[in-house]
Amino acid sequence: MTAVRPAQGFVFSLSEMSGAAGDLGTLLPLMLGATSVAGLAPFPVLAGFAVFYIATGLYYRLPIPVQPMKAVAAVLVTSAITPGELAVGGTMIGVCLVVLGATGWITRLARLVPQSILAGLQVGLGLSLGLVSLKLLGTAPVAGAVLLAILVATAWLPRVPSALLVLVLAMVLGSAFALPGMPAAPRLTETWSLAALIAPATVYRALSQLALPQLALTFTNAVILTALVAKDYFGEAAGRVTPGRLALTSGLANILLAPLGAMPMCHGAGGLAAHYRFGARSGAAPVMIGLALGALALMPHGLGPRLLTAIPATGLGVLLLAAAWELALSRRLFDSRPSCWPVIAATAIATVWFDPLAGLIAGTLTALIRLAALRALKHA
Repeated sequence: MTAVRPAQGFVFSLSEMSGAAGDLGTLLPLMLGATSVAGLAPFPVLAGFAVFYIATGLYYRLPIPVQPMKAVAAVLVTSAITPGELAVGGTMIGVCLVVLGATGWITRLARLVPQSILAGLQVGLGLSLGLVSLKLLGTAPVAGAVLLAILVATAWLPRVPSALLVLVLAMVLGSAFALPGMPAAPRLTETWSLAALIAPATVYRALSQLALPQLALTFTNAVILTALVAKDYFGEAAGRVTPGRLALTSGLANILLAPLGAMPMCHGAGGLAAHYRFGARSGAAPVMIGLALGALALMPHGLGPRLLTAIPATGLGVLLLAAAWELALSRRLFDSRPSCWPVIAATAIATVWFDPLAGLIAGTLTALIRLAALRALKHA
């Protein structure tokens, strides 16, 4: 891939606007799943993404994405995670990223997690999200099939914000045919205290369910791969986009915003590719999407969040299915050797059946057995 020269400064154009919407297929399903399915308060979630997106655009001056941490989002949508556990988990992740980014250990540590275990985690979490998406699609299967066909068809058309198009069409169909909305979820509110946040049970669940599984994915996708893809696209202009700085910006955002109710956030190689594919070439794209999310968060009487939750359940199911597909079928899955397939399978099955920590443990044990078997065969 030949590096291209990015637009100078901040270019506010239709191309940049299209690029700004390029990653909505990942952002919106997981964000809306957290607020509609898991029941998080919409304002801090929207405001958190708005602040981080604007800061990212201003700092990097390139279309560096902001995404929900996928492992955290998948666990949040499929498990009973409390806001306190989410805040503690997000802060843990943030502190780890800041330390690893500031010391330069991030690159070395990323190499310790085998590709097969990362692939298995992504497959397992993708399957978990896929099961949730199928339940939502089942609320209006015909409309869901139509929307899914439109999403697949428009995904191959350059500069067409397919996720935004599907959301608009879903709202139109929902209004015309009274499609079922999102299933009611109890609003997750609780009175936080220092004692509650540092309670052993809260710390353990935050560490095992959120922090450890997510860090294994963040090291590679949100840090190492994002820096490599940025250099591929923008060459020397991406000199500021280094693994250490990506870890620092993600870490600081989570330390500052997760305790306020924001979802844990990071960057991502897939998001950068999506922004670029749809026309983004400068920091204007992340600034624009950040301003749009901020405007929704600040609409009076909770109108912005209500506009988002007005999306029919089947529409969200379509986008969640796309996010699950993207998460599960990663490049590292197809690059894996056949001898790694048992590791991938064990990690994925344990992740779906139990939780991501069990997936990490099962994958590590299977990887050790694989290495022992290969050594035995070599010396046989």
